[in-house]
Amino acid sequence: MDLNTARLEIDGKFFRRGKQRLWLKSVTYGPFPPGNEERRPEDFWKIAEAGFDSIRLYHLPDTSLLEQAAAAGLLVFAGLNWNHYEDFLAKPSLFSSAKVQLSEWLKEHGPHPALAGVYIGNEIPADLVRWMGAWKVREALENLIDLGKSLAPQILFAYANYPSTEYLELGNADFTAFNIYLETPENYAAYLRRLHHISGDRPLLISEFGLDSSRNSAEIQAKNLGWGLNISHQEETAGFTVFAWSDLWWNNGQIVTDWDFGILRRDGSEKPALKVCKDFQAPFSQKTSASYSVIVCTRNGASRIAKCLEALRKQGAKPREVIVIDDGSSDGTAELVERQFPEVIFCRIAPSGLSAARNRGALLSQGDILVYTDDDCIPDEEWIARLDRAFQNPSIAAAGGPNLAPPSQNEMAAILCSVPGSPSHVLLDDERAEHLPGCNLAVRRSAFEAIGGFDELFHTAGDDVDFCWRLSEAGYAMGFVPGAFVWHERRTTARDFIKQQIGYGKAEKLLIQKHPARFTPQGQARWQGFVYGGGAIRTEKDSVIYYGKMGQAGYQTLVNRMLPLRPIPALFRNPRSALLQRAMEILPPLLRKWARRGSFSLPAFPLCAIERKEPSHEFSLTSPNEMNRDFLLNHLLEKNWHAASTTEPWDLEKEGRKLLIATEKQGNHHLRHLFRLQGSFRASTELKRSLIPFFHLATHHVTTD
Repeated sequence: MDLNTARLEIDGKFFRRGKQRLWLKSVTYGPFPPGNEERRPEDFWKIAEAGFDSIRLYHLPDTSLLEQAAAAGLLVFAGLNWNHYEDFLAKPSLFSSAKVQLSEWLKEHGPHPALAGVYIGNEIPADLVRWMGAWKVREALENLIDLGKSLAPQILFAYANYPSTEYLELGNADFTAFNIYLETPENYAAYLRRLHHISGDRPLLISEFGLDSSRNSAEIQAKNLGWGLNISHQEETAGFTVFAWSDLWWNNGQIVTDWDFGILRRDGSEKPALKVCKDFQAPFSQKTSASYSVIVCTRNGASRIAKCLEALRKQGAKPREVIVIDDGSSDGTAELVERQFPEVIFCRIAPSGLSAARNRGALLSQGDILVYTDDDCIPDEEWIARLDRAFQNPSIAAAGGPNLAPPSQNEMAAILCSVPGSPSHVLLDDERAEHLPGCNLAVRRSAFEAIGGFDELFHTAGDDVDFCWRLSEAGYAMGFVPGAFVWHERRTTARDFIKQQIGYGKAEKLLIQKHPARFTPQGQARWQGFVYGGGAIRTEKDSVIYYGKMGQAGYQTLVNRMLPLRPIPALFRNPRSALLQRAMEILPPLLRKWARRGSFSLPAFPLCAIERKEPSHEFSLTSPNEMNRDFLLNHLLEKNWHAASTTEPWDLEKEGRKLLIATEKQGNHHLRHLFRLQGSFRASTELKRSLIPFFHLATHHVTTD
């Protein structure tokens, strides 16, 4: 397939186009004042010459633009431009209009080969998200993506999020996209590490990054873009989007003149930032700092091990050796490996259990680093090279990355990928791990030998948990590498899943006997960190969100969250799959408990008390743009209102009453302020009456000053 006509696809934590992995280097383009269409062909060639492979738009383009981009070899990320700066849940026509607009455009332009994807929204204001309800907004945006995928399954869909609504990740987006404006390399790198865990199993794309050269300087802008590109690549994002191509910008019906984020000036002359972008390359080194021995343990793996070994054969960073330990197979595994993979060191042992097989592999190995995976895993081609980055830090004794589920081929497989019970990593923070599954685990030989390897008490599971706990207790640190992933086949039938969970329960029984302090009396592991289930971290109905004082925190996130699992793909989502998913969510802990104790009791389902809430009343007032939400909050603080709790969906409180304020952009240089007061209708009326004179005076002052 010609690279210029191949579709952009998801490739684990990265993108792929045809047979080539592509680290996206994109730039935002427009919107421009009317009448600038003739400049596009020349611009697109300049963009391509600067080394960009794609452009991001803030509107849905016509055929002419797509053709001109294709002629220059550029991919296009379109933007659905709809009024999500108003309460679109209270005004159904706004949301319906967005669905109609997306639907009609995709039917005509979705098949175009230059189209890579669509952003269905961009930075919905945090106060409006809070006003409408975060989970309701998420569901509405997911509805747009489901619609888009049903009409154009060949392209990618995402929502451009930002730190002020970090919790607003969509479960069904193809990749996580974040607009980030940080001005120090250290803070930027640290936040990218956090975002990898926000994004779950999917790629992380920086959808905007830039600096205003009018408030800084063109030289500082160039410097910031330089380290922004470098750090984004080093921290294993899937790509980077420069904001913006030109200082010329059209917004709300007028030319914006008070900022200069472009890498070209309004007259088309180049800034130093253009050369920085042009000179940046995104090479990936396959050289390693140590020698690696890959160990694959198998029992009756003839139907699956060939894919694993073929992937290891294709590693860009060649391991010193690949060792297969056959733990008493009877299905022809030995003959298959010896015939198809003569370069592999093959050892057959009597049935002894997984830990014994892993220890035998270590005895046969000669590398500095022992790397373990399972026979049902397909390591990414850059797996070893990316693991090596962790071991360049001498304080890291072990490291691993995510194990991703391949696309599901049937309904039951999709359900089983979306419920608890699969191998998961446990992280203490954004870089350090508490547990790494044995399907993606690398460890220094010195640390392995110091703790005595795997405990051969464990035959089928639990060995990696015990191993990681003993590493930690011995003072060793474990790192996590987001880009070092393996594809790990999940169970595809309920029978196999049940058998797996019973096996896990038996392993937990052994773990409890060996590490009693690490378990609750009910048999639940006491993890210090968070167990990651693969899904993007997103708000639910009962989520607790840190909003900051009066909902103004720059970084708003979930508090004490249960980390979400992967959602069921839209193709398999229906009432039956939802019911089966719920059943399978309940089943694993029951099966494990039965395997640990020989009995189980159904979980208690207490009757939920009906929460009595005071009624709330709403009203709105309109002002010019200058009289923004901060203006109102400060006024009310002067009137003896006080900031509410940072995790409450209210801004202010006074004498038992609570108030929430959100602001809509009207598009006519005016703002519409929405007020929701928890209290009596009389209190709401009194508040409105007290504000009207202030609005009149403030408006008069603003318009005459």
